[in-house]
Amino acid sequence: MQIVLLLVLLLAACKRPDPAPDIADAAATGACRSLLFEGQRFTICRDPEARLELALDDARDRPLRSFVALEQVVGPRAAKVRFAMNAGMFDEEGRPIGLAIAEGREMRSINRRTDGGGNFHLQPNGVFLVRDDGAAEVVTTADFQPSPDIRWATQSGPMLVIDGKLNPRFDADGRSRYVRNGVGVDAGGVAVFAISDAPVSFGKFARLFAGPLGCRNALYLDGAVSSLWDPANYRMDGLVPIGPMIVAIAP
Repeated sequence: MQIVLLLVLLLAACKRPDPAPDIADAAATGACRSLLFEGQRFTICRDPEARLELALDDARDRPLRSFVALEQVVGPRAAKVRFAMNAGMFDEEGRPIGLAIAEGREMRSINRRTDGGGNFHLQPNGVFLVRDDGAAEVVTTADFQPSPDIRWATQSGPMLVIDGKLNPRFDADGRSRYVRNGVGVDAGGVAVFAISDAPVSFGKFARLFAGPLGCRNALYLDGAVSSLWDPANYRMDGLVPIGPMIVAIAP
């Protein structure tokens, strides 16, 4: 009898917990939170009150390449940084390979080539921009129209979600797997940033934006070098040099 009772107790102790829901928020502070989607975890950053800025160079016009350098450039405002993320693809020197507008000044013209290698040229690619009134948009490169009220913009590719539909070039869960990051605009007009915590396919990453993040349009920013600075949760990625960065600063 004692042996039977012991077995019952052991089985009870080894009982598996109830499965977690497909999508679940984890406790977090600041503008970023953890999100479980289709069995993988992502970090989502969103702050409707923050001012979004594009950071490219230091005071000597040298590419920043790291969040450490960004922290030095923003100076006293570093205490107000909500989060920062790499903002698009770049060349060997860390300079953008597509459109870059900073504080209304065009630093690099838009790249409308439809041929070429790499993810940047996987069609359609697109532009993430913020206007003077703070309105954020993601548009395809073909639909982008220059305007004097564009405060800043960055070009990357491919588009993940186009008018509510997934990019048809993606497999449902293809073999290409990297830590990836991207940006979309939700139904409230707020920019939503995401970075995967582990390698993920394009298809799953796109479904994240179209599904729980509620973005009708979303743009891939990069992979393999994807990085996040999340001060509230003591995270500052710095394993590889990066190029342009988006920084969200509290008012």
